[in-house]
Amino acid sequence: MRQVRFPDGRSVPALGQGTWKMGERGADRRAEADALRLGLDLGMTLIDTAEMYADGGAEEVVRDAIAGRGDEVFLVSKVYPHNASRAQMAKSCAASLKRLGVEALDLYLLHWRGSVPLAETVEAFERLREAGRIRAWGVSNLDVDDLEELGPALPDCATDQVLFNLEARGVEYDLIPFCAGRTMPVMAYSPVGQGGSLLRHPALRRVAERHGTTPAQAALAFTLRHPGLIAIPKAADPAHVRANAAAADLTLTTEDLSELDAAFPPPRRKRPLEML
Repeated sequence: MRQVRFPDGRSVPALGQGTWKMGERGADRRAEADALRLGLDLGMTLIDTAEMYADGGAEEVVRDAIAGRGDEVFLVSKVYPHNASRAQMAKSCAASLKRLGVEALDLYLLHWRGSVPLAETVEAFERLREAGRIRAWGVSNLDVDDLEELGPALPDCATDQVLFNLEARGVEYDLIPFCAGRTMPVMAYSPVGQGGSLLRHPALRRVAERHGTTPAQAALAFTLRHPGLIAIPKAADPAHVRANAAAADLTLTTEDLSELDAAFPPPRRKRPLEML
């Protein structure tokens, strides 16, 4: 599987695993953990989670999935904006580490921007990194002007995790090029959209049929065509996990991309940052 390199030199697979909405029902947790383990077996060793997801329940699912396999995993979690202060971040990180059953996070992200000044959040991140509780930090749902506000700290920002799929292409106009120019990977959440409307679109279905794949696989291949992008789809059943992994080997043709551009026009001007 193609690798993507972070500014600190570490590399991860371009296709990882998301956990949004996992851990919400106790009866589903074993199957969700099994799905994540299968993903690890198939090479999707980056797992993204957050303290927000199921109030920490998703982190507990991840703990069960990675038990005994921590050395294989690149683990990402996210802190609430109201916990991203000097006073609160260390407590939130400690709680996440406890739920995950690990001593350190590979990457810790600000989930979205809140009232805490970015400079204070960066200071709190750096304290955690110096203490060995996190190996790197980054952001999520921040636009170019927010990233520029990081100033001298921008080279230490490992990634920006944003909504990106065929229906939400605004980041292609400026954010993806901005990050690419700084060798900062972009992480794409919800890369196959929400609610299924995208996957029913005739253009996407035609592209998928030409390759003998599913619409979801074609949608993933569309996001993965960017060399500095990491996609983190969520899958909770084995068939879905296997289909996601197979999408990493799918290359769309010029004809495919032209048809998708006609159906989902790329941005020609700045758009407000979309988020879920």
